[in-house]
Amino acid sequence: MISRRAMIRTGVASMASTSAFAGMAASNSVAAAPPTSDAASPATGSRPDVLAPTPPMGWNSWNSFATTINEAQARETARIMAHKLLPAGYDVFTIDIQWYEPTASSYTYSDNPEPAMDGHGRLVPAVNRFPSSAGGQGFAPLAADVHAMGLKFGIHLMRGIPRLAVKRNLPILGTSFRAADIADTSSVCTWNPDMYGVDMRKPGAQAYYDSVFALYASWGVDFIKMDDMSRPYDAHAAEIEAAHRAIVRTKRPMVLSLSPGETPVIRGDHVREYAQMWRLSDDFWDDWKMLEAQFTRLENWNPWRRPGAWPDPDMLPLGRLALGERDSKFTPDEQRTLMTLWAITRSPLIMGGDLRHLDERTLALLTNPEVLAVDQASSDNRPHFVEDFVRIWSARPADGKGRYVALFNPTDKAREVGIALRELSLEGEQPARDLWDRRPLGSVSGHFARMLPAHGAGLYRLG
Repeated sequence: MISRRAMIRTGVASMASTSAFAGMAASNSVAAAPPTSDAASPATGSRPDVLAPTPPMGWNSWNSFATTINEAQARETARIMAHKLLPAGYDVFTIDIQWYEPTASSYTYSDNPEPAMDGHGRLVPAVNRFPSSAGGQGFAPLAADVHAMGLKFGIHLMRGIPRLAVKRNLPILGTSFRAADIADTSSVCTWNPDMYGVDMRKPGAQAYYDSVFALYASWGVDFIKMDDMSRPYDAHAAEIEAAHRAIVRTKRPMVLSLSPGETPVIRGDHVREYAQMWRLSDDFWDDWKMLEAQFTRLENWNPWRRPGAWPDPDMLPLGRLALGERDSKFTPDEQRTLMTLWAITRSPLIMGGDLRHLDERTLALLTNPEVLAVDQASSDNRPHFVEDFVRIWSARPADGKGRYVALFNPTDKAREVGIALRELSLEGEQPARDLWDRRPLGSVSGHFARMLPAHGAGLYRLG
């Protein structure tokens, strides 16, 4: 299945004007040195003053439903999620792109979209797909029911203002300005025809974003995946700040997740001030080459991770995918590698497969409590560059004792992968435990190594 985004790799563009949001303490200097991440701090746990103090966990409709999910499917999926995944911590239920498009039908888009909007150019659910939104209720009824299941409610949003709102020149709520006054018709998404960019230099521009996020806050939205944001980053930086500012003004704690990538690493200081998640790559699918490429991206972004700021290698394409056309092409070993890499790097865990067809093996992969503890509560996460053609990461457990160790064999043949205990600041004999198999391995000293299959991985605790 081809991603909805062109597979473009963009370099760093010239820096656009990115005036700092009043009240933000941190500098937005693009020349700032990489900071000390949570890799150097104790396990963080939950901090009530920080949005997303731990990596978000949840489900998103894109990998399985494309643009097509409707209310009946959403409710069924949320019930399954609450029953099977919520006990393990997966609590963010997100409806992806084009919930406002009455005729959305696949992974492609209409050339002449007719999105559902209110009278102020704000996208609202298509009533034919989400009947509970009738009468101007928006997603409020669905969000309330999702909340009642113990879940958080998320939606996808494109950058900008609907082109149809500009064509109709709709008024901006609470102002004397209209859509055409704030639209930048030269700023368009290369893969989606729904929106024009918003020129943040124009009067009324911030008011428009304020009105959009105020509406979604009134529905009870907890999580917004905002698309066409991170590339080209500098061209969109002012709108990234505007979205953040609008969320703050709602006084509702909505997590902002920026997509797609690659987000340029040199903009790490800026992006982690204005978003809680940001994509490292274009859409990630069940292809080994894509998975292999995420290793380097996660290594490069490691210094920028902190509570409330999570580099995002994208969703987990596991189980039934692509409008039910197929199951994940990842082999069982590659699936374990995927989950191990996301866990040891404390990446967000957002399941993309169709939960209506969730099999026991995939469920076990997603809910192993010892693996999830690495993702949610470890610290001092770091790669070790000790040998060519292998990948090794380690992290500190929440109790501060010993080390978690992730061993990866990205080659096409089985081989032994290992690391000297001194590289982990461990001395003497150490007890070892296999976290995937949830069993002790006895004691080791001097050097820890395991035989791994091609494209395979292991996750262990030493000490």
